[in-house]
Amino acid sequence: MSKELPSTFKLLTVWLLILTGVFLAVLAWQHQRERPRFTLNERELRLQRGADGHFHWPGHLAGQATVFLVDTGATTTALPRALAEQLGLHPLERLRSSTAGGVVDGYAAEVDLRLEGGLHAERLRVAVLPSLDAPLLGMDVLGRLKFRQHDGEFTVELQ
Repeated sequence: MSKELPSTFKLLTVWLLILTGVFLAVLAWQHQRERPRFTLNERELRLQRGADGHFHWPGHLAGQATVFLVDTGATTTALPRALAEQLGLHPLERLRSSTAGGVVDGYAAEVDLRLEGGLHAERLRVAVLPSLDAPLLGMDVLGRLKFRQHDGEFTVELQ
């Protein structure tokens, strides 16, 4: 008597393998799309606009790898409360901040910031906000740089 598996089980196994391969390919594609895209040479750093329409600048906060959303409309660099707590940041003072979603209560903190391209700020004062989705790199940092936006690129001149 042959101990061969039923053909429906074989067919189901083949389909499960195919679907697993497709699923893994989609995950890899999404990861590639969401990855910050930038080029760096001795004179300038160029960020390519992401799939979400924003520029993303990789860096570090208190030594932890972080990807910042470049926000030329933000006065201050701002962090989500969950990230600030993870980094162990301590509140310096309470603050109210006007955001696109309205006025929110948060607090000020200080953190060391390092961005790809060799840019850094020690003990940068940041706003910590409860409902923020991602760290925002604001004009308190960007205003110190010579940058331009054109055709889906954000270019920073390095000095």
